[in-house]
Amino acid sequence: MSSLRFLHSLQEPRRHPKALMAAPFALIAAVTVVDVLTPPAVHLGPFLVAAPAMTASFAGPRTTAFVGAVALAADAFVAGSRASVTDLNHTYQLAALFLISVFVTFFAYLRVRHESEMTHLRWVARAVQRVVMRPLPERSGPLRIASVYLAAEEEAQLGGDLYAVTRTADGTTRVIIGDVRGKGLDAMGEAAGVLGAFRALAHHDPGLSEAVDQLEAGVAADRSDTAGAQGAREDSGEAFVTAAVLDIPDTDPQLQLVSCGHPPPLVVRAGRVHTLEVREPAPPLGLGRLISGSVFTAETFDFGVGDILLLYTDGVIEARDAGGRFYPLPDRIASWGTGGPDALLERLCADLLRHAGGSLGDDAAMVAIERLPTGG
Repeated sequence: MSSLRFLHSLQEPRRHPKALMAAPFALIAAVTVVDVLTPPAVHLGPFLVAAPAMTASFAGPRTTAFVGAVALAADAFVAGSRASVTDLNHTYQLAALFLISVFVTFFAYLRVRHESEMTHLRWVARAVQRVVMRPLPERSGPLRIASVYLAAEEEAQLGGDLYAVTRTADGTTRVIIGDVRGKGLDAMGEAAGVLGAFRALAHHDPGLSEAVDQLEAGVAADRSDTAGAQGAREDSGEAFVTAAVLDIPDTDPQLQLVSCGHPPPLVVRAGRVHTLEVREPAPPLGLGRLISGSVFTAETFDFGVGDILLLYTDGVIEARDAGGRFYPLPDRIASWGTGGPDALLERLCADLLRHAGGSLGDDAAMVAIERLPTGG
């Protein structure tokens, strides 16, 4: 029931401040009073068309039509106070005001319908994305996990950012974060395929390098099937997925990382930020078979008690401010001091949106993981 109410609320026209609604009526009153007080040779009636015109930009068709009717009544009142409503000059004014009011009322109807359709599409897009991107668990062994997905404000486009967490049989938390090239249903379908394969592999319990190699094979096969279905019209490098896949054991104060063309994770340790740069980066998933000698090497990094691991997609570091400067993620985190994963992501999201002027040009996914003491 709550979801139905949410959908209904999204489809309702936006409410506007009373001060904004008062503007057209204030304009009508001002034009009417001045028109009555000016000499008969001066006609200010044409200015009344601005009232329904401005109303159509923020209100619905009913309100716009009502404002147009009030403007017509005001013009008729001025005509009656001066001479006669049937005076040729006032007749033309009233006819023009009526026609313009009809036109702008129709435009208001089209605008409201378009906004309703786009709101519904955004709601559907977010619902689909929530189905594909299952919520991450708050705890996994000795790890405390927080995540957030910030969608770009671009119509109803589905993004291709992805993340997931699974448990392997040997007491290891396996994590993936990735970004599918492109947007829309194709990108979402690719992300769903990668996430499904990632979760399935956890039950077979292959090693990290082998698991990533199987993910690569799956993405490459899907791309080949898609290209074949479309008559091989797409370039072979058109579809790929940047990803970082990690194994975090419960007992060892370390993690293993395979980076497939993805931005390097960060570890916050004792107030300092460390970048996990791998020595042997792999190509993005879907491109490995095109590059001879490609191997998926797992590299080991320290990850002890109290450390916080931050995974993110390029929508974070490629967010620009008004001057075109990219978001300086490591520098910002280093200046904040310590805090848990939830507090880190909350502060990061607020700061990122402030840097980008309130909206992002690309989706941004973030996962923060803190290692707690065993049994904590």
